[in-house]
Amino acid sequence: MKSNLIPVANPHANYLTHATEIDAAIKTVLNSARYILGQQTQAFEANFATYIGVKHAVGVNSGTDAIVLALRALDIKAGDEVITVSHTAVATVAAIELVNARPVFCDINPQTRCMDAEKLESLITDKTKAILVVHLYGHPADMQKLQAIAKKHQLLLIEDCAQAHGAKINGQMVGSFSDVSCFSFYPTKNLSAIGDGGAVLTNNDALADRLRWLREYGWKERYISYYQGMNTRLDEMQAAILNVKLLYLENEILRRNEIANRYQQALTNTNIVLPSTKPGCRHAYHLYVIETQNRQSLIQHLTQNGVASAIHYPQGVHQQPAYFGRIRGCQNLPVTEALIPTILSLPMYPELTNAMVETVIKALLSFGKQ
Repeated sequence: MKSNLIPVANPHANYLTHATEIDAAIKTVLNSARYILGQQTQAFEANFATYIGVKHAVGVNSGTDAIVLALRALDIKAGDEVITVSHTAVATVAAIELVNARPVFCDINPQTRCMDAEKLESLITDKTKAILVVHLYGHPADMQKLQAIAKKHQLLLIEDCAQAHGAKINGQMVGSFSDVSCFSFYPTKNLSAIGDGGAVLTNNDALADRLRWLREYGWKERYISYYQGMNTRLDEMQAAILNVKLLYLENEILRRNEIANRYQQALTNTNIVLPSTKPGCRHAYHLYVIETQNRQSLIQHLTQNGVASAIHYPQGVHQQPAYFGRIRGCQNLPVTEALIPTILSLPMYPELTNAMVETVIKALLSFGKQ
């Protein structure tokens, strides 16, 4: 049953925007008779690496597998500790445990909602092997400080860019600051497939080779496994779709920023806490997340006024049943725990019309007058 609410995300609208080109790209794949690791994947890997500003991109079948593959290629193994955040999609932490490593939680900065570099060093032990930083909601984490800490302690640095396609720090794309970066192309992402997909990016030639071998059974040559590999390949259909959408990503990020600026201007003098952007950063606005002390009432009010909303995420990973109480650092996350009950995601996607944006704004402004 189709809702009449303005949705938080609308991947179907994005498909319709590019339907003619996407349909043609799909037909090209169907007629090519090459459906796995063919020309479309090779082209997308090259194009996406160029867009991010790195040498190599390796297409895989999901953002979760991107992190798993990166950790395996970096030789993160059982007993190794990987410091990350609890305020993230559970995939970030699940991937660490899928390689039998141990996640460790660092608290977040209240302005960026990303890893707080000032709280990181106290968590480092002789078992720490990597820092897995998440650019949450599309805002870059403090990569300069994180790079310095990683270098000081000789740690690997990994970026989870699943929500940050096109985010920048001083003109440099996130995904290019680390040993390896991981992207998701889930249908609601800034750069989205029509299904699952992901990629691992690096400037390291040897690591790129290892990533390619590991994603397909550890094969250096067909049917001969030199490593204990995986089956995690970006299929040709999704690669063809992504090649089309990549052409429009920059304009769509600019539109996301236009919408965010309109929200910012209209809602500045309300009791709603708005997302902020650090100087020198470009927010990719995968999500536009506000903070409110009256969340449930606001959700109901927005719904009554034709506007959908969502909570990303209703619990920190450390609060969820599968992880509760068993991960180091989970007892010292005051900023994370204070933030979670207040967050609310508003509609944010490039196909939002100006009239729809005004509807969202009017609903928010009228809530304060009740």
